[in-house]
Amino acid sequence: MQQENVLKPTHDALFERFRQAFPEAKIQIEDESHLHVGHAGAAGGAGHFRVQVIDDRFNGLQRIARHRLVYTAVSDWIPERVHALSIIAMTLEDAEHASTIQQGLSR
Repeated sequence: MQQENVLKPTHDALFERFRQAFPEAKIQIEDESHLHVGHAGAAGGAGHFRVQVIDDRFNGLQRIARHRLVYTAVSDWIPERVHALSIIAMTLEDAEHASTIQQGLSR
């Protein structure tokens, strides 16, 4: 039986890190560690997460610059506590546009 993971940050700890870095942002975090059982990072105890950050701080920034800002919030946890981070970084306008498209597709 696998031992309880003590390295992987809790959802609340990870959320707090992103909240400190992006105080005005809408933040959603999904722990996807269960999808990576058996992978090298999971075997070491680090987590796999998907994070969505919606913040107007991303205005005028290319995708790579947005991702760098998000990674910076947890850089001291990589790779020991966070093995993988899937990032969606959008401005409020990007998110509204994506929502409009999604609504159109579901009609």
